[in-house]
Amino acid sequence: MRRLRACLGAAAAVTLAAAGTTALVASNASGATSALGNRWYAAAPYLMPLDNDPPDPAAIMDATGLKAFQLAFVLAPNGGGCTPTWGGTAPVSSDTAVQSVINTIRAKGGDVSVSIGGYGGTKLGQACSDAASTAAAYQQVITKYGLHAIDFDLEEPEYENTAAVRNEIGAAKILQQNNPGLYVSVTTAGTADGTGWFGKQMLLEAKSQGFTPNNFSIMPFDGGFNGAASQTSALTNFNTILQSIFGWDQATAYAHEGFSGMNGRSDTGEYFSQADFQTVLDYATSHHMDRFTFWSLNRDRQCTPADNGGRTSGTCSSVTQNSWDFAKYSVKFAGVTPPTGTPTPTPTPTPTPTSCKTAWNASAVYTAGDEVSYGKHNWKAKWWTQNETPGAAEWGPWQDEGAC
Repeated sequence: MRRLRACLGAAAAVTLAAAGTTALVASNASGATSALGNRWYAAAPYLMPLDNDPPDPAAIMDATGLKAFQLAFVLAPNGGGCTPTWGGTAPVSSDTAVQSVINTIRAKGGDVSVSIGGYGGTKLGQACSDAASTAAAYQQVITKYGLHAIDFDLEEPEYENTAAVRNEIGAAKILQQNNPGLYVSVTTAGTADGTGWFGKQMLLEAKSQGFTPNNFSIMPFDGGFNGAASQTSALTNFNTILQSIFGWDQATAYAHEGFSGMNGRSDTGEYFSQADFQTVLDYATSHHMDRFTFWSLNRDRQCTPADNGGRTSGTCSSVTQNSWDFAKYSVKFAGVTPPTGTPTPTPTPTPTPTSCKTAWNASAVYTAGDEVSYGKHNWKAKWWTQNETPGAAEWGPWQDEGAC
């Protein structure tokens, strides 16, 4: 993913989001003041709004139910300096093109996070003199777009630069303190052992600065991976690393852990299918992980014969698929069933009431198959859920089993 990003566009990215409901309320040039729940920011897939044949986000939203997008990538200017640009070339200060994309998404009830860093290009942590000036540059992005979430992608070659990593982690901590409710996540390279030496050094830097984001995500691809089993193994190993460095128990570590995958053919020729995504999604939800995302929506469509040819593309997946197949896994992670084209009718209540199950409890955690009663009906959970009222949403986590 990193090599592909470097050669096809501005640079790469990493998403930083998490589950929950707290959100920063900020205003931007278009006057947007609302925010989504953090679960959506945790599920936001990457979208390059200026490169790699950007798809129409409104069409993706209509087709899948997706609400959140991870826009990539903010970098330092290619000519030098400590000011934010899109891809090193388009200053954020004078941008109208990305703002237009954001306005379109928000007009349909969605929102965006912005991804900074990635593979290639010059990062602000490298160009700025210290953490405070790095944070000031990123604050310009937050203020301009009224952001409620931001993503720090710390990988090659930046994460091999101790001073740059110190600036980025320090900046993330400052932004977290100065923007209450801001969703912050940090993503780094994945290896079979979880993450490599530089990734561990980044985690140690975060610990030394007393910084805890919503999640630390790894990218288990481009490193000799072979399908979902190798990815879930890496996630298990990364969980152990988080426990060791931060002193967390297993559950707390999973609550701060994220997955950032690559749909279809990776830069190194690995293949990840829809079935692989489902397996990792099941792992992420069953372990109550904080984030599930992928690179990228620009690639979430089938290649034409001329596009494919056994290579990795920035504009298609190189696997057999329908458009936006992979986006639907992000929608599922956020806790919403993707639309099928024809809404599923509400089940007819059972004419003869049966006995009621144990009453639904807003503070309890339920997993697929759990049964409760609410509003004189019994309900069965479709997936992991907490504090989501049975029957409150048409595509919600509860299946009506009839009157009781």
